[in-house]
Amino acid sequence: MNKKTENPKENNNEKVAFVKVVEESEATGKVKEIYEDIKKTLGIDFVPNMYRAMANNPEYLDTTWKKVQAIMTKQGKLDSKTKDIVALTVSIMSGCAYCIGVYNETVKHAGLDDEALTELYSIIDTYAGLNRLNIAGGVKPDKKPWYGCGGK
Repeated sequence: MNKKTENPKENNNEKVAFVKVVEESEATGKVKEIYEDIKKTLGIDFVPNMYRAMANNPEYLDTTWKKVQAIMTKQGKLDSKTKDIVALTVSIMSGCAYCIGVYNETVKHAGLDDEALTELYSIIDTYAGLNRLNIAGGVKPDKKPWYGCGGK
């Protein structure tokens, strides 16, 4: 690997983003407050890389953290496991390796085993293909409603 393509080191740590992340030890003011709230709310002892990368723009970090809390941590009509399965599905469809890793672990922690995960992946695979077929074929919506391919 040449010098330009090597994964550079920052403070003896591997680079975790294309931008410099705001380390917890460097955080001040609003960023420091948000970092503490993230750790407390998520029940972890570190600030995830995603939020440390956002912290270069404190207002964006604040807005995003509030949005995540409003959707993912507040009780709604969908339970937490369902929200996490949706988040994993969107992450897979978006191709975000970071989020796929986070949400694979999240749904496992919520009780999905390898068989359930493989079932989820097979649904994603099937519907990604069906969606592409319908998009490519210009298939128009049906005139009468029907309730999915499960036959209910």
